[in-house]
Amino acid sequence: MNRDDALALLYEYTKTDQLRRHGLSVEAVMRAAARRHGGDEETWGIVGLLHDFDYESYPDQHPMAGKPILEQRGYPDEVIYAIQCHADFTGYERRSPMDKMIFAVDELTGFVIACTLVKPNKSLAEVEPKSVRKKLKDKSFARAVLREDIYKGAEELGVDLDEHIAFVVEALKPVAAEIGLNP
Repeated sequence: MNRDDALALLYEYTKTDQLRRHGLSVEAVMRAAARRHGGDEETWGIVGLLHDFDYESYPDQHPMAGKPILEQRGYPDEVIYAIQCHADFTGYERRSPMDKMIFAVDELTGFVIACTLVKPNKSLAEVEPKSVRKKLKDKSFARAVLREDIYKGAEELGVDLDEHIAFVVEALKPVAAEIGLNP
């Protein structure tokens, strides 16, 4: 298991730039979380990169459709399990810090990016937790984002929501250009 193979798998099943950028952004946040929490950066990053790889090909069966693909390609059980954990409806119990983190950063990462894209300079430097929380209350903004998952994710991690938002913003800065933003 390595990043190059995971990236090739993402590109094989995911054709839109938007969903590819989402995978890259969640990968960056998961890598930062691994560094912060003493996890294996490569493993956590691959979970972030691949958590939605099957979504475009199997939207009604995601993320379960990806499980046999990952198994067939020899991905470790902990990676496959964590990917299943990022969707509440799968019923997988989030046991490890990696399982909890992928759930906690998936929706929030997308939401932070949406908040950044409406800023004048499309810069992460313009995004503050207070403004993100305000946008969370606006149900018409980024309406596809599951807000309850954002709140539940921070709660399961045992972190303050503002602190969690700030962490995600900082973790995205190194990949800002790659995902269509300014640092």
